[in-house]
Amino acid sequence: MRINRRQKTFTGETEMIYMKKLCKSRTDRKIAGVCGGIAEYIGIDSTLVRLALVLFCLAGGSGFILYLIAALIMPEE
Repeated sequence: MRINRRQKTFTGETEMIYMKKLCKSRTDRKIAGVCGGIAEYIGIDSTLVRLALVLFCLAGGSGFILYLIAALIMPEE
């Protein structure tokens, strides 16, 4: 999700600045939308983020804990 913000330049003109905000996806979600939101923020395919999550889960379970924390902390889109 992008947030628009106005900023004045040195010449006094107003220009728009686009800022990214990390949030859960409503459209690209399988469970809570965390992977879809991260993929949208980074600009990659959500399948790659989900694959990385599975690899972290298989490597000691740290991915599962990180996913739960992100699902609780990240705001909705």
